[in-house]
Amino acid sequence: MKRHLTLLHSYYFLLLRVSAVVWLSLLCQQQAVAQVLAQPASQLTDVASQARQFTLANGMTLIVKPDRRAPTAVHMLWLRVGSMDEVDGTSGVAHVLEHMLFKGTPTVKAGEFSRQVAALGGRENAFTSHDYTGYYQQIPTHKLEDVMRLEADRFGNNQWSDDDFLKELEVVKEERRMRTEDNPRALMQEVLNASVFVASPYRRPIIGWMSDLESLTPDDARSFYRRWYVPANAAVVVAGDVDVDQVLALAQKYYANLPSRVVPQRKPRQEPIQKGIKRLLFKAVAEQATLTLAFKVPTLQSLDDSLDNDALALTVLAAVLNGYSGARLERALTQGADRVADSAGAYNGLWGRGPQLFMLMGVPAPGKTIEQVEAALRYEVARIARDGVFESELNRVKTQWVASAVYKLDSVFNQARELGTSWVLGQPLDANERLIQRLRSVSAEQVKAVAEKYFADDQLTVAQLVPQPAEKTRKLRTIPPGSRH
Repeated sequence: MKRHLTLLHSYYFLLLRVSAVVWLSLLCQQQAVAQVLAQPASQLTDVASQARQFTLANGMTLIVKPDRRAPTAVHMLWLRVGSMDEVDGTSGVAHVLEHMLFKGTPTVKAGEFSRQVAALGGRENAFTSHDYTGYYQQIPTHKLEDVMRLEADRFGNNQWSDDDFLKELEVVKEERRMRTEDNPRALMQEVLNASVFVASPYRRPIIGWMSDLESLTPDDARSFYRRWYVPANAAVVVAGDVDVDQVLALAQKYYANLPSRVVPQRKPRQEPIQKGIKRLLFKAVAEQATLTLAFKVPTLQSLDDSLDNDALALTVLAAVLNGYSGARLERALTQGADRVADSAGAYNGLWGRGPQLFMLMGVPAPGKTIEQVEAALRYEVARIARDGVFESELNRVKTQWVASAVYKLDSVFNQARELGTSWVLGQPLDANERLIQRLRSVSAEQVKAVAEKYFADDQLTVAQLVPQPAEKTRKLRTIPPGSRH
């Protein structure tokens, strides 16, 4: 629905820069591969070096990145707050509050924000993840001041009635029904996260548990707004056909006068070490069984050389397994007369504000079992742990990474998004360049080493979707009172 770019599941929007490695099809032939890898990353992403960062008087961050190729600009407001900052009993409040930011201020009526942006010739939306909340507008450059004025107003002066909140809450509940409760794989993923994590707030769904949504109050959202929507917890990112000094002057005019407040201290909520395999059988109406293996793995904390090499090597491992047409999992599990799976995949969560997972996924082929798919997935990782990977595989993966970074520069929206996500994670302005440089240094030996190190049972949670007949499940399902309208 409009204004909602929340991830289908917990982490995936935050890791779009990483998923390009996993999903982008091969862009170059062998000669082009060598040419691309031979170029310095600084030449491939030199536009990134033009970004400038400032801190306004009230603690708000401003990041500006000029790109003169088209007369448009992207204006984004990022909050370093998401569903992981909620407390039990109010899950979903960060996402509900995102909806409420469109419900007006003392000077802008509900719905008027979107109408005014459209009248300016722009488009706008918002998104919520575990780690952050964001709002954006893409407009003709000469309309930038108008959207900065509008966004600063709703950031600092958001207000709405109890009735407006309760009406919008029903919209969010219906969104949950459509995106999660009517999707067996999404439901299984939600329960998997709740099973994998014990202390980490990543165990809660971004959209919230239905029981929490049922009891959520207007004051819950107002309290969350007052607590986290403070200048020192926010960043304005502007990319496009703009002048840095002019954008800074506009930010000082519209944002710098917003009252400063202290950002609340966050509790660490450290995830305890898992000490044994967990298995989850999830029953739901579905045509096919599915399997997910979730291994706890290290998070990339720093882009400094020689630090967090394992997190980067795990990302390369996921790409070797599933990063291009004809990669290892596709060849071994889904091709041939005796194929074991209809589909198979691998994914590594590289970084975030919370702990990350390496996932292996598979859907059994007709006549094959979940157990056969699990054995086949784990065998492919074990084979790399034993025999290593080929340099040709590494070159193909690294080329895709570099190529995706180059092509992303064609979009000022992607440039602004990368700067915003880097700010949320406390990374420098040139994070993407440095990430590419670090990736290019990952060796075959490092990939082999992480395949040996992180795929034992102690850090593993297995989730299996067990298909159920529709009639049987309908009788067993309990629908919360008032959840259908």
